[in-house]
Amino acid sequence: MLDGVLMKCNQNPSKARTDSDCINARIAIERLASQNEPAEEAKRAQEFERSREQRRLAQEKQRQEEEAKKPKMDAYHLPLVPVEPPPPAPPSHEAPANLNPPVANQSNP
Repeated sequence: MLDGVLMKCNQNPSKARTDSDCINARIAIERLASQNEPAEEAKRAQEFERSREQRRLAQEKQRQEEEAKKPKMDAYHLPLVPVEPPPPAPPSHEAPANLNPPVANQSNP
């Protein structure tokens, strides 16, 4: 019924601006659209979450397959790496000979 009224209003645009039936029909359409928008938004959000979960599961499965292909590393059975000791430090009681810089002698005439 609402579509019929709107079709008549669209056929005669000059009458549609002043006719109360056309005005009421347009208001009713806007109200119906505003009621349907939250439902559509909820449906889209639900579909998004479902596709997101499917993608997450697919990525998790792919990660597990890649992990299964790689050999596991056991830290307790890794080969030992030899560590070289640091070079020996000079004994503390022997001071290097050039510790103090040379001093120039002054002569007074």
